[in-house]
Amino acid sequence: MPWLKVLHLAAVIVWCGALLYLPAAIAAATGPGPAAVIESTQRRILRWIFNLVATPAALVAIASGTAIFVFQGPITLWLLAKLAIVALLVLAHGLTGLLILRAERGLSRGVRVMCWTVGSSTLLFMGAIAFLVLRKPF
Repeated sequence: MPWLKVLHLAAVIVWCGALLYLPAAIAAATGPGPAAVIESTQRRILRWIFNLVATPAALVAIASGTAIFVFQGPITLWLLAKLAIVALLVLAHGLTGLLILRAERGLSRGVRVMCWTVGSSTLLFMGAIAFLVLRKPF
């Protein structure tokens, strides 16, 4: 069981790190200037991080967290609150993918503001999850 918790924690760290990095990288790539469409190299790197790092880490985090929940025990109120916030983190993951698509297609209007919103929301969700897991207030 300890190895499952280590796997879950490692996957969560990778997933959240990617979710914090990607909006900042998208905002930097679509910065002010005449070139609204991001370069091919930037596009490949953003897609690579999203498709081959963030998404698999999210799947491993969710699968290992579910296994811990199944093997460990009862449903408590703090766990339900955590799962609700994890659902919001999954939504932020999807919105990050949409931001990558918008940046690739040259639809840069409002992308920087959306990146800031998604990044700060992700940080807020991560803090709330950490609080619930470490404190177990309910």
